[in-house]
Amino acid sequence: MPPCLLVTRYYIIITKVLLFLLRTEMTEAIDITALTPAKDVGRSKSVCKQWYALLSTQDFVRIHCSRSLVSSNQRVLLIDDLTCSVRPIISKSNDYGPSSIVTFSFHHQNNDVSILSHLNGLLCVCLNHAYELLLWNPTTTAFKRLSTPDSHGFYINNLDAVGMYVDADNDYKVLHIKRRSGVLGVYVYSREVDSWRNIPFITRQEYLSPHFNWSAGTFCGGTLYFTVCECWLGGTKRVICFDVNSEQFKEISFPPVPSIGMVQGVLVNVKNELHMFASTGMFEMTIDLWTLQEDYWIKVLSCPPIPPISLSLWEVVYN
Repeated sequence: MPPCLLVTRYYIIITKVLLFLLRTEMTEAIDITALTPAKDVGRSKSVCKQWYALLSTQDFVRIHCSRSLVSSNQRVLLIDDLTCSVRPIISKSNDYGPSSIVTFSFHHQNNDVSILSHLNGLLCVCLNHAYELLLWNPTTTAFKRLSTPDSHGFYINNLDAVGMYVDADNDYKVLHIKRRSGVLGVYVYSREVDSWRNIPFITRQEYLSPHFNWSAGTFCGGTLYFTVCECWLGGTKRVICFDVNSEQFKEISFPPVPSIGMVQGVLVNVKNELHMFASTGMFEMTIDLWTLQEDYWIKVLSCPPIPPISLSLWEVVYN
């Protein structure tokens, strides 16, 4: 589309919405503007202070992101070697539609970009060759390097954990948990002030061991959640909770699943309620869905046991 048409379209959208604001309540205006594309919303923030404040609220971000929950709007971001693409999900056939190439706006090497965490369309990624953390918006292609000369913002796989969240002041932040030679450090990056700072973390000494695997953080209801699991069968499994406003940590129990064989838990935020898919077993796997209510897990559903995969089927998959 020619630049002149883009500018015209941009100002037409702004004019219509501003006129609408004069005739309606602010909550209704949020619902309407949430229908506009993300790039147009970003441009519209420069119109005036009131417009910037409206489009920066968590209510607006939540409503705008919820529009993508419609099946026709579902997209998947795929990173493969040197390319990145966005493909629509075709729910009826469980397949992908035609891809759209997303240009990396930062230098990277082959098979170099790993997605560690995400929130409201913003990604925290790691450049594997340099161990650097970046904040990246694939929609606008804007990015921010989080590494500093004093060794902040460097991520080591299998030792570190990262989670993204928004605090009560609407400041996007990154929590980085680092394990280095038996010492655990917890650091918070603030997007608003563009700096790192250390916060205290009193926890069990054994969690510092590399024998414990930390998941990425899942943000839900003002808390960032991590699963912490021992690597061997029957090992300790806990959930670490970080209150993003008080910056205090606490532990809660894992769902009461059998500790027979391998036990894994995957956290997911569903409509601002924390859920966990917990799988148990060795050769025959069982998967249950749990929801967290006031620090207690309640089972939502159980899936039929998944039978072992035959050796012949593995051979077909790998060949």
